[in-house]
Amino acid sequence: MSFVFDATKPIALGADHAGVDYKNEVKNWLQEKGYTVKDFGTANGDSVDYPDFAHPTATSVETGEAAFGILFCGSANGVAITANKHAGIRAGLCWQTEIAELTRLHNNANMICVPARYVTIALAKEMIEKFMTTPFEGGRHQNRVNKINCN
Repeated sequence: MSFVFDATKPIALGADHAGVDYKNEVKNWLQEKGYTVKDFGTANGDSVDYPDFAHPTATSVETGEAAFGILFCGSANGVAITANKHAGIRAGLCWQTEIAELTRLHNNANMICVPARYVTIALAKEMIEKFMTTPFEGGRHQNRVNKINCN
């Protein structure tokens, strides 16, 4: 696997109660591959509010503490909306490997949001690996990415 992000920085992980099992599985998988992870919770399946975990995960990417972020919730809509409130965050909701690839290739996304209730864990890992290894294409897409922020 050819990692395209800064491998000296941790990978930020966050989830609500619907995504905690996927987060934990992906955390173990990434650690087995030798990556450092920063887990922003949640720790169990008790009902929680997804912004409480999406915000600190996004902040770690926004500040450069983390190389990139992975968020999990039931549909991934809530965590994607929350993360995208942060300046400099481009969080893509992914449900297919090709979508994960395109969020990097065309949008230079720095966070992937996974809908745990709608994809298998195997597909989640496949999407994350594709996200981690796809470089931003730049070119005609750079101008578009430059127009995303509202400042």
